Amino acid sequence: MSKFSDFLEAQKIDPRRVLLASKAVESYTDEDQKLRLAKKRVKKNEASDAEKELATKKGRSGKPVTQLLLDQAIDGGDLTRRAKVRLLRAVNHVLKQKSKDAVAAGDLF
Repeated sequence: MSKFSDFLEAQKIDPRRVLLASKAVESYTDEDQKLRLAKKRVKKNEASDAEKELATKKGRSGKPVTQLLLDQAIDGGDLTRRAKVRLLRAVNHVLKQKSKDAVAAGDLF
C-alpha cells in the first residue's frame, strides 16, 4: 500500500468519491472558455484592460482523475506532477465537504 491509500483510509474517504470530486473540480465551465479567449486575445494584442486582467487567472485543466490514475496512486506507482496536483485538489475538495482542513502534497505522496 502507499501513503495515499493510508491517508484515504485514515480519513475514511472512499476512492470513488475522489473520482467524482475531481470531475466536479476539473471540468470546464463557461468562465474557463472566457479565460482561454482572453489569453488568446492578449497574445494577439487585441485585448482590453478587463481581458488582460482576466488572462492572468489560472483556469481548470479539464482532465479529471481517472480510475487508472487512482489505482496507480493507491498502489504506490509513479505519478506525474500534474497527476499529483489533480489528486490533491480532488482530495482537498472532499475534505472541505467533510469540514476538515486541506492537506499539502507531502501528506499524500
